[in-house]
Amino acid sequence: MDATKKLEFLIQDKNLDTDLRHIAQKVLQSERISFDEGVLLYEKGELGYLGVLANYIREKKHGDRTYFNRNFHIEPTNVCVYDCKFCAYSRMIKEREQGWEMDVDGMMDIVKSYDDEPVTEVHITGGVVPKQNLDFYAEFFKRCKTHRPDLHIKGLTPVEYYYIFKKAKLSHYDGLKYLQSCGLDSMPGGGAEIFHPEVREKIAGDKCTAEQWLDIHEQAHKLGMRTNATMLYGHIEEFWHRIDHMERLRQLQDKTGGFQTFIPLKFRNQGHQMSDVPEVSVIEDLRNYAVARIYMDNFDHIKAYWAMISRDTAQLSLAFGVNDIDGTLDDTTKIYSMAGAEEQHPGMSTQQLVELIKNVGRHPIERDTLYGVVTDYKDVVFEGTSKPKYYALPVVE
Repeated sequence: MDATKKLEFLIQDKNLDTDLRHIAQKVLQSERISFDEGVLLYEKGELGYLGVLANYIREKKHGDRTYFNRNFHIEPTNVCVYDCKFCAYSRMIKEREQGWEMDVDGMMDIVKSYDDEPVTEVHITGGVVPKQNLDFYAEFFKRCKTHRPDLHIKGLTPVEYYYIFKKAKLSHYDGLKYLQSCGLDSMPGGGAEIFHPEVREKIAGDKCTAEQWLDIHEQAHKLGMRTNATMLYGHIEEFWHRIDHMERLRQLQDKTGGFQTFIPLKFRNQGHQMSDVPEVSVIEDLRNYAVARIYMDNFDHIKAYWAMISRDTAQLSLAFGVNDIDGTLDDTTKIYSMAGAEEQHPGMSTQQLVELIKNVGRHPIERDTLYGVVTDYKDVVFEGTSKPKYYALPVVE
């Protein structure tokens, strides 16, 4: 049964809650759901129901196509002036001897180590320290582009930019325009956490506000840059806080069209000040991906970071609205592993990623940062490829 028939079958179920049937009908008719309906999906939507709706949207937009890229991370420092309660990665300035602070030469050494590798993107983000200022990143971007012009620089989050531009006495627009001229190509989505101040002030009260985060992305979009967006879920927030977060992103996307991908990030509870908060289940992970796909109707892509949620859960997520599972990573990020992610040494070869996608019946495509097709792996067979393995998914009767 294809995705459309499954949705139509669901709508005809006489036992389906009236409100949920109405939302399913809106999805079938490509109508936007409201804030209250988004909250209702969290409150009433069971996993099977949400999966049918989210997969319908996913397949309508992308079919079976599932994207990944060949990338590596540079984390210039884990020392930080901010004290986010959920962060196991950073070390405060007074604890800087426990962390690392790279110079531009050290960052370039990492770039050069990939000279013979077919990577397409370097992803740069980390802590915030005064000496890694505007001039620091301008020099790195210039040197990186000079050394390897084809390497896409996806660099820094609004948390970092807000501090850097304030220190340099530049507007968000002017600061981004200058760094764009130095080689910056796009911006990742980190630092969004939860926008609503009821939650944000408790978990990350000293970093940039939601309004500042959104403005920096808006200015990047005005400059023609594409950016991503994230949401940290599964801690002290309520369902309506999640929808409030997604609603603010949806409104900005209506205005600018500059976001590419929405990435729900699971709260992991090891090694930080919120370790007493339990993690949500895999069922809730999948429900959250599905609600995101249903609510974020103007976002092309929903991404799951396999390094954060495990390879198995990433495979399952492909039936719940996700169409991108990030990249090869090559053990170059510590942000997830230090907070307790299953992948303590995250790295997969291209063959492993392709097989992970194919093993759940999806169509793997290696992309560049802007979702241009690098290689279509649909009919590629690697030597030693394992037999497909399919997961039993919930069935709605």
